[in-house]
Amino acid sequence: MTSTVPIWVNGELVDPAEATVSAFDHGLLVGDGVFETIKSVRGEAFALTRHLDRLAVSAKRMDLPPPDMAAIAGGVRACLAAAPPWELGRIRITYTSGPGPLGSDRGPGGGTAIVIVAEQPRLPATADVAVLPWPRNEHGVLAGVKSTSYGENARALAYAKERGCGEAIFGNVAGDLCEGTGSNVFVVTGGRLVTPPLSAGCLAGVTRALVLEWFGGEEADVPLSALYEADEAFLTSTTRDVQPIRLVDGSGDPGRGAKVELPAVPGPITAEAMEVFAGRAAADLDP
Repeated sequence: MTSTVPIWVNGELVDPAEATVSAFDHGLLVGDGVFETIKSVRGEAFALTRHLDRLAVSAKRMDLPPPDMAAIAGGVRACLAAAPPWELGRIRITYTSGPGPLGSDRGPGGGTAIVIVAEQPRLPATADVAVLPWPRNEHGVLAGVKSTSYGENARALAYAKERGCGEAIFGNVAGDLCEGTGSNVFVVTGGRLVTPPLSAGCLAGVTRALVLEWFGGEEADVPLSALYEADEAFLTSTTRDVQPIRLVDGSGDPGRGAKVELPAVPGPITAEAMEVFAGRAAADLDP
């Protein structure tokens, strides 16, 4: 994905061809930073306040210097004002600890803040997902933090793409369902809509929270096997909204090793969740 829209770097709008950060920035050297992905609808950011609040929480959990949230919000507005009014856009906020030494020690300067916007293509109507052969560590210090240390997720998504799937699903160390590389997961079994709790190691997704608030459902630990046995299942994320799961590839799970097509795509509960979310989101861009 590329953008011809000016990029906001530490308070200044810069032409994309001229936008630079230090080669010593720790976001590059050691992945020491946090980020947010926000969708825009016809030039307006969706749920911006919630995303900025989560950025601040992630930065605090990583003990980064507090980001200037007012400045970053201004950067988002400036980039959107310079962009075409795309039907659907993608906003990327990156905040790192800034330039530092070649090791893990942080430098004495301030952080680096970047805002980029680009057009976002529509994702497929349904998702095929692959279960990963390695777990997410729900006890790790970065569990639930939207960190730029995304190497594990990049490798996991490549694993899924190699198997013809569009998303990869993590179980956790306890053997329960956790999350996707960039999504949360909901399953429906016997009319019960469930998503893993944050203690399972998943990210506190903004779309996940809105689905729970607007539509309902419960947070509860469920075994990874619940994904194969579900009557319905769906993913939630900023770019997906509510996306039904069509197929689960369990070849990476020693206990399964087979592909399972879910019986209803979308099922009645998923379809209702999609309708409720679309209606509420259209009525309030910053819920």
